[in-house]
Amino acid sequence: MDIPALSMTLAQTQTISDVGVAMLSKSLDSMKTSGDAMMDMMKSSMELSVNPAIGANLDLYA
Repeated sequence: MDIPALSMTLAQTQTISDVGVAMLSKSLDSMKTSGDAMMDMMKSSMELSVNPAIGANLDLYA
């Protein structure tokens, strides 16, 4: 293999690796945001579960 072709191959490999790392970083940020939202949702539902009478009754004769 000649030097210019080897150089181009290495540059392409580095670029593909950089893109992969950037995509993984974005995916990790997205998962962290999603996890934070899920934790907030769980905290709010735990506050409602302290009062078991809320949502336990359904008026069918309205």
